[in-house]
Amino acid sequence: QVQPVESGGGLVQAGGSLRLSCAASGRSFSNYAMGWFRQAPGKEREFVAAISRSGGTYYTDSVKGRFTISRDYAKNTVYLQMNSLKPEDTAVYYCNAGSRVGVWGDYWGQGTQVTVSS
Repeated sequence: QVQPVESGGGLVQAGGSLRLSCAASGRSFSNYAMGWFRQAPGKEREFVAAISRSGGTYYTDSVKGRFTISRDYAKNTVYLQMNSLKPEDTAVYYCNAGSRVGVWGDYWGQGTQVTVSS
């Protein structure tokens, strides 16, 4: 299995940008789809974005046009570039690996906090 470690969160004003990183351990990084999820206070964890084994990307409607997911096979790292941030993007962000997009594993990291102020 792949064990992700998230980083890159912080405090930013509305309209600003952040880039999150997910370092994924394991020998077969290219065999996994990767996804970003987030959990806001009082809410369940929700899907944000995913990238397939072949590079296809998927986004939840609320972030389309603002967020971009990408992966670097040489570094075993997945990124989430977040532009035009809104206060409703405030959450702890997590990444995870799966055999395919939508089939996720059981290992979650500590997450990275993103706070967007108005």
